[in-house]
Amino acid sequence: MPEPARTMKRDTGMRQQLSNFKAEFFKALAHPLRISILDALREGELTVNEISQRFSVEPPNASQQLAVLRNKNIIVARKEGANVYYSISDPALFKLLDVAREIFNHHLIGVRGMLEAINLERPAKTLRH
Repeated sequence: MPEPARTMKRDTGMRQQLSNFKAEFFKALAHPLRISILDALREGELTVNEISQRFSVEPPNASQQLAVLRNKNIIVARKEGANVYYSISDPALFKLLDVAREIFNHHLIGVRGMLEAINLERPAKTLRH
C-alpha cells in the first residue's frame, strides 16, 4: 500500500476511535441522576449515602450510577475508613455542563418564541354575552 494511502487509513482509524471515545463519554453522561450527581460534586466530595439522601434514591441505585461515571474516569473515588468519597476527575467537566445548560436555555428560548408566535397567529375568540 502506498504511504499516503496508509497514512490516510491510519488517520481515518484514529478519527473513528476518537469518535467512539466521545460517544461513550457522552453515553456516560446520558442519565438525569448522573448529571445531578456531577452538578452536586461542584460543592465537593460526596459519599453514596449523601448522594442517595440528596436525590431520594436507594444507595444501590446511586452506586450503580457512580460506577458508570467511574468506569469512564469521569469521577474518582477515595476511601477513608468505611466511607468512599467521590469527586470529579477533571474540573473542566463543569465547563462542559455549563455549556450544555447554556445550549439548553437557548433551545428553550427558541421554543418559547415559537409558542408565542403560534399564540399570536390564533384568531382571538369572540366573547359571547
